[in-house]
Parts: sequence; C-alpha cells; structure tokens
Amino acid sequence: MPRVNLLPWREERRRRLKRGFMLALLGAGLAGGLVACAGRFALGAATARQDARNAVLGAEIAALDRQTDAILGLEAEKERLLARMRIIDRLQRSRPEAVHLFDELVATLPDSVRLTAVTQSGLRMRISGVAQSTADVSALMRNIDESEWLGDPGLDRVELAEDGAARNAVFTILARQIPTADASGASEP
Repeated sequence: MPRVNLLPWREERRRRLKRGFMLALLGAGLAGGLVACAGRFALGAATARQDARNAVLGAEIAALDRQTDAILGLEAEKERLLARMRIIDRLQRSRPEAVHLFDELVATLPDSVRLTAVTQSGLRMRISGVAQSTADVSALMRNIDESEWLGDPGLDRVELAEDGAARNAVFTILARQIPTADASGASEP
C-alpha cells in the first residue's frame, strides 16, 4: 500500500528555507554594513591623509611665497644699489670736469675780456662779461668753438657801453660743455 505522509514537512521545509533566507539576508546586510563602514573609514583616513598633505603643501607654498617676496625685495634693493653705484660712478668720472672747464675758460679768454658771470644748467652754459671790442667777443667765440671742453658757442647779446673814455662791449654767450666721454672719445674708468 502506498504510504502517504501527512506530516507538515512542506511547511517545515518552507520555514527552514525562510529562516536560511533571513539568516543569509541578515548576513548580507551585516556584511554590506561592514563593507560600507570599512569604506567610510578608509575614505575618511584617505581624506585625512590628503588634508595633511595639503596642509604640508600649503605651509611649503607659504614659505616659498615668503622666500619669493624676500628675493624680490633683494632684487629691488640690488637695483637701487646699482642705480646708486651708477650715479656715484658718473659723479666720480665727472669730478675733474669742473677743473677742466675752468682751465678751458681761462685758456679761451682773450687778454682784453673780463668775465662777470658764468652759470651752468646741465651742459648749457651762459657766459657774461665785458670786452674792449666786439672783435674780442668774436675771438672768444672762436676759441670756445675750437675748445676741447666747450662747444656750440652762440651769441645771446652784445651791447656797447660807455665807461668813461672807453667803450666796452657787454656780452652774453651761450655754450655747451662737452662731457668727459665726448672730450676724450671714451668714458674714463
């Protein structure tokens, strides 16, 4: 005779499968949560490491910015010092020019000419004086034109003035000083 099992084996099997499924679902949820937590901790640790690197880089960049500013300050100071040295060098080279200029003025003056004023603005000079005649003023201008330290003479004014029995020529001549570099052909060291 056939045997019929009337026991609720299917329900028991269903319960076992359901419990296994629930346990697998709970295990998968726990494993997923653990993986998510581990990922979050790993990501947080990586972020913290990167933030620390960024802080180190920021500190290094700030230090380099300070060094760059210091270098720029030193370069500006260097340019100021070089400009000062150029000025001092130019003054040093032009130092004997005044002596040469006065020597040249004395050398170019004819005997009958007396200077009353010599003014200089840059390289332009204004020479005023009294001569016995206008020919002496012309001789002075020729001497200035042939001079090594003076050049470009131009007559500003000449007037005849009576001084007792003598007639004198009161004159003003404009001239240009020839700098040391132009007079000697090259600048002096």
